[in-house]
Amino acid sequence: MTAAAQLQELLALKTAPVAVAFLAKAPANVPRASAAGPSSCTYWKRAAEGQTFYTEAADQLNCPIGAYTHGVDMPAAQQQELQGVVATMVSLGYLRMAEVPGIPKRDQPFGVAVYAPLKKTPVEPDVILVTGNARQMMLLEEAAQSAGVGGGAPLMGRPTCAALPAAMKSQKGIASLGCIGNRVYTEMSDDELYYALPGKHLAAVVGKLAEIVNANRELEKYHRARV
Repeated sequence: MTAAAQLQELLALKTAPVAVAFLAKAPANVPRASAAGPSSCTYWKRAAEGQTFYTEAADQLNCPIGAYTHGVDMPAAQQQELQGVVATMVSLGYLRMAEVPGIPKRDQPFGVAVYAPLKKTPVEPDVILVTGNARQMMLLEEAAQSAGVGGGAPLMGRPTCAALPAAMKSQKGIASLGCIGNRVYTEMSDDELYYALPGKHLAAVVGKLAEIVNANRELEKYHRARV
């Protein structure tokens, strides 16, 4: 069984993990997205549903926040839109202007982004997005800690797409609560959250996951016996 299959089976995930890779150019035999999505995270939903495709910079421009975190070089119109969205967030008390410079973003030039179900990814992923409930994320974080790549950063919130560059830069697992935009575009359940895992650590984390799942099963018996 592949590491991707083990990850989904051991955690009993109902949503397929998604592989995301940032490349200089599109790989052969991978089609471009059939239509530009309203947000960068819209592509996560399509990949989780079984689609494999790549996006170019133009396909990321409908969401100025996602374009920013992905390192897309934005035309003047999108830069103005980004400034307007940020200003609205600040005026609503949703975001403080002082927080903006600290939002994680990719520093490398954007070529293409490849999205696929992890089980079918045609390229090595830079980051793997796992969607699940709190218990599933607990098990995954414990496995990541056991593998030495557990999240050292606080639980992330808005914007959700910032979890990708954060995980890639730190090479640590990043748990994210998501944000309202992401929940609208992906239709993620209210009781779910994300875990962004650097792709190169998948095998190591999955290698610890079976042990962690079993340990929790046995410890649950111990704790229940004391209730």
